[in-house]
Order: sequence, then structure tokens, then C-alpha cells
Amino acid sequence: MDKVNWENMNVLVTGADGFIGSHVAQALVEKGAEVTTIVRDVRKCNNTDVLNIKDKVNIVYGDIIDFKDCERVINEYDTEFCFHIAAQAIVGHANRSPLSTFKSNIKGTWNVLEACRISKTIKGVVIASSDKAYGQQKKLPYTEESPLSGYFPYDVSKACAEMIARSYYMTYNLSLAITRNANTYGPADMNLSRIIPDVITRLLKGKQPVIRSDGNPKRDYMYIKDAVNAYLILAENLHRKDVVGQAFNFGTGKPISVLNLYKKIIKLMGKNVEPKILGQAKNEIDMQYLDSTKARKILGWKEEYDIDSGLKETIDWYKNYFSK
Repeated sequence: MDKVNWENMNVLVTGADGFIGSHVAQALVEKGAEVTTIVRDVRKCNNTDVLNIKDKVNIVYGDIIDFKDCERVINEYDTEFCFHIAAQAIVGHANRSPLSTFKSNIKGTWNVLEACRISKTIKGVVIASSDKAYGQQKKLPYTEESPLSGYFPYDVSKACAEMIARSYYMTYNLSLAITRNANTYGPADMNLSRIIPDVITRLLKGKQPVIRSDGNPKRDYMYIKDAVNAYLILAENLHRKDVVGQAFNFGTGKPISVLNLYKKIIKLMGKNVEPKILGQAKNEIDMQYLDSTKARKILGWKEEYDIDSGLKETIDWYKNYFSK
């Protein structure tokens, strides 16, 4: 493919009603792209509303697990580029409901890829994977050479989606690349079961925060603006031979435990509240963080936000949102 110019480009962002997808869609709208998304459920708390982009994107009602819906949206909107971000992304839901997770994350991916393959207009695709695809590894941090060896439904679904994507590149020369992102946080994450928005919103409402694990698991947390930048930089470099067909890690490489993360949030919010520690989280990996050297060297990407500056912006956004 040629170098991307987003101005007036027809772009499909699957999952633009969710957290990361809505931020990617918003960034593309600001760059002058004509953005379309495909939405299955009409939820009362929809990110296209929360970020005020509903009137700025084309919303097509359908489901990525239906191939005809994928084919229709790509053909009828003359789609030139696709960011496939839609997924069932909550680990707890995946453990409770593996079949719907496999349908969304695996079948949904092959439907999107096949619709892109037979399209006459598609120039490139970015597929969202996750650091969870690596599963539990003895050697940390994960590099792109680490095997994909997820055990649990969400992790496995992402590893499968990646392998299918790679087969579309190798077999059909479909111009694509894959993101493996660290845990992403920031404004407008309306999935309040995630640790950062959950703690912030409970504190704002005067409730005792809850930690579902024992507080010890360590994770790599990346701010949403750095994640959006990662998606766009990857897409903009897809014309390069050393980028197409590749997977890239995007993260800070600085793991922090759930308990230390909690302490940072309460300090930034000027609170002194002990959390209720449940110790109930199951099928989760103890320690995960990424080596993003490949993205730094090849793409010139680097994170702009450390955990404190990212959390400060996030807290300010939720304070403002709930005050309304």
C-alpha cells in the first residue's frame, strides 16, 4: 500500500462504541477521515455519546460475527482502511462465557479479514491483539519473539485471531499489521469493572474501593493517548516492508502492582481510604509487561505519558464527567 493520508479517507473502526475504538475514531475524525463503525448493541452508555462523536461517524447496525454485515459495511462505505478493534475484552466475562468470546474475537476477526480480502477498495488493516496473547512466560519482559501461549479464553482468543491475521498476510498478501498493547487506561473508559475507572468512580461517589485480586499482580499500564498514537503510527507505516505482516508491542515496560497503582490513585485524589481486598480473581497472570524496543526502533513510537501524568488526566476527566 501507499503512504496513508487520513484526509477524506474512508476508514472503518470496529469497536468505536467501546473505549479504545472510540478514541481511535475521534483521532481519525480530527484528522479529516470519513469514519464508519459497526455496532451490535445500542447501549445507554455508548462511547460515541461520551466522546461526542456520534454525529461525526457513520454508525452501521450489525454484528462482526455475521460475515454479510462485515462485507456490506466495507463495500457500501468504500472502506479504504480498517482498524479492527472490536472484541469481547473483559477477562472475567471471557471466563464466564467462552463461546461468545470466541465468536466475537476469533470468528469476528476472520469475517473482517475475509471481507477486507475480497474488497476492491481496502488498502490496509490494523488488527488489535493484546499482551494477554503471550500468556504466562518465564522470561520477562515479553518481546515479539516470545511464543503466543495463552491458557485462558480471552488470551487464547487473541492468540488465535493473530494467527488467522498472519495467515491472511502470508497467503493472500493482505496488507496488515498487529498491535499487542499493554493494559490501556484513560478518560471515557466506561467499563467500570476495570481497576482504574472502578477505583476512581467509587472514590468520587464516597464508596470503599474493591480490589478483586490479592493486590499483588503486576501489569504494564499505558495511557490511551499513547495507545491511539501507536495505532496511527503503525497504520501510517504499513507501506514499509519491515512493518507489513508484523506484530508490535506497545507499552511502558514499567510494571506496577495493583496495590501500588491503588496507592497512586488515592494520593492523586487526596484520599486516604483502605480498599476492600477480595483475593478472588482467577485465571489471571501474575506478572506481565512488554518490551517495546521494536516499535521504538522501527516505528519511532514512544510513550509520552508516565503513570502519574496519565492518571492525573484520567482522574480530572472522571471528576468533570460525574459532576455533569
